[in-house]
Amino acid sequence: MTQARPGMDRSPDGPVEPAAQPRHDRRGAVADLRRIGIDPDFWYPVAVSRKLPRERTFAAVFAGERIALYRGRSGRVYALEDRCAHRQVPLSLGVVEAETLRCCYHAWAYRGNGHISQIPYLPKGCERPPRGVRSYPVREAFGLVFVFPGDPAKAEAAPFPVLPEFHAATHRTMTFSRTVRCHYSFMHENLLDMNHQFLHRGVLGRIQPELLGYESGPRFVEARYLFVPAGGKKDRGAGLLSAEGLGGRQSPDVVTIRTEYPYQTLQDVPDGAELPAFSLWATYVPEDAEQRTCRAYGLLMIAKPPVPGLIHLAWPLIRRFTERVFAQDRMAVEAEQQAWDEQGEDRNHEVFPLILDVRDVLRSNGVPLPPRPTVDGAAEGPFGS
Repeated sequence: MTQARPGMDRSPDGPVEPAAQPRHDRRGAVADLRRIGIDPDFWYPVAVSRKLPRERTFAAVFAGERIALYRGRSGRVYALEDRCAHRQVPLSLGVVEAETLRCCYHAWAYRGNGHISQIPYLPKGCERPPRGVRSYPVREAFGLVFVFPGDPAKAEAAPFPVLPEFHAATHRTMTFSRTVRCHYSFMHENLLDMNHQFLHRGVLGRIQPELLGYESGPRFVEARYLFVPAGGKKDRGAGLLSAEGLGGRQSPDVVTIRTEYPYQTLQDVPDGAELPAFSLWATYVPEDAEQRTCRAYGLLMIAKPPVPGLIHLAWPLIRRFTERVFAQDRMAVEAEQQAWDEQGEDRNHEVFPLILDVRDVLRSNGVPLPPRPTVDGAAEGPFGS
């Protein structure tokens, strides 16, 4: 493991750029990361494309903001604030007519930009209400619907995921979309810290992860691990996913994991191979206003083996394996969130420098959550009282 002074890049070639500076509260203490919200000025998936057929709606959410998605007759997707300007009834309950969305209650119609296009019973001579509802920039890619929940003026310049393997004929992609009852930061820590492989011993067998090195900067942390099998029973899908194939080969893999705010990636390269056996892109989208629940979206891009058709035969086994691993990880991170809820603060005693760095990245790039009301009605500050 490469060592460096705190606050500097941990690179084998020495310091490169200052690491992310942790956010502090008004008393100078490091802010509780679980009270830091995700920055809305990025593109976030809020739905799987196949869940939104033509001329249908979908109720999505981002950090407590309800968003009505609808796909017009043309196939284009629109995103509006999920409330009618008239009586606040959710527009996601409405009816799609060509490229407009009509509220299910009084049939007010909205264009994709949120403007009111018709009020059926509006008397002659009466002016139409000047405002409709908020619209969100929306993009569809990789089988997902992305929205930009922040400042719309920043949408065009904001980074968007680049995933060449998704479209490659040499790969097949497995899509995940699961709700996890925890703050999004627990998910980043879980994937980046491979020292928790004991949790997966019944699925992966015994694994000895060795940290080869890592580097960090204001917006990223990247770590490389060597995964050395140490015996034990392994789920059949694990071998197929890591390109061990049908031979049951036991060899080390190099796993590279990167948090590039706010996304996360993982690549697995088998020993002796030049290209990854699989690549994972993931992001964790807060659902509630306090951001204690998130929706994990993942795209697992798996290289097809040379034997034609083998990937289709292996697919159910790989899916079962990944679901088993995710279920174990979800149990752990939800237990962490439950402890935070019970204690009212983060009492973790973290000793792994890599995780301390990723926490600083998430703190410094996030935004304080709004004050939470207390029992007596007073507002509690974003960093605690």
